[in-house]
Amino acid sequence: MPLKLLAIFPHPDDETLGLGPALARYGADPQVETYLLCATRGERGWQGEPAANPGLEALGQIREAELRAAAQILGVREVTLLDYIDGDVDHAEPERIIAQLVQHIRRLQPHLVITFPPDGNYGHPDHIALSQFTTAALVCAADAGFTDPAEQPPHRVAKFYFMADSRELVNTLAEQGFVLTMTVDGVERGQVAWEAWQLTTHVEAAEHWPTVLKAIRCHHSQLPSLGEVLNLPEELLRRVWGRNTFYRAYSLVNGGRQMETDLFEGLR
Repeated sequence: MPLKLLAIFPHPDDETLGLGPALARYGADPQVETYLLCATRGERGWQGEPAANPGLEALGQIREAELRAAAQILGVREVTLLDYIDGDVDHAEPERIIAQLVQHIRRLQPHLVITFPPDGNYGHPDHIALSQFTTAALVCAADAGFTDPAEQPPHRVAKFYFMADSRELVNTLAEQGFVLTMTVDGVERGQVAWEAWQLTTHVEAAEHWPTVLKAIRCHHSQLPSLGEVLNLPEELLRRVWGRNTFYRAYSLVNGGRQMETDLFEGLR
């Protein structure tokens, strides 16, 4: 029986720019199957000249194709997209989106789930909303009294993780002039750095960074937003896309202060 990892993100490229190292590592692991659920097609993520924007539907098709190409390189077994519009996830009807997430969790029966932390990494409302909806869906998926659209039996996920950016990663990117910010309700939000003591899990994937870089390049429409990051020296690229760090939100199989080096610790 293979171990199953389900990543739940709101936009195409979250899976690669964020979770790429872990997906590449576990995608190459014969004991693991990786799955991706993406809530939107990134329809509002145009990075070129405004006049050249192809529009929501056309850009959504472009970004979906980019997502599927990147996922294939990362070894993701299945990509599922919901039909929410980029930027509107925090306006989703909770009962509807939670039921959709439950349906996929119960169908796939993953051992662990990964999503954005409650801070959304840099305060993105879609990231924050999906983190909350995913947390609620894990509770509902295990509840025999909750009926999903497919009327499937309950499934209890053994481990739940937030993808958390380390202080080291944030500082490394900042030193290269790459700073994630966005303005929400008139307030500028920035990338959140998690201190070393807050992190529970380091997943090393140094040998897979070239695979991650190849997957990033599949997201052609998003490359302008990365500036010169992809042209950094190899040593820096390895540092940025050669590992992932996480906060273990809950686990039914392990705990304590000891740093994990495998998301499936306690399950193998």
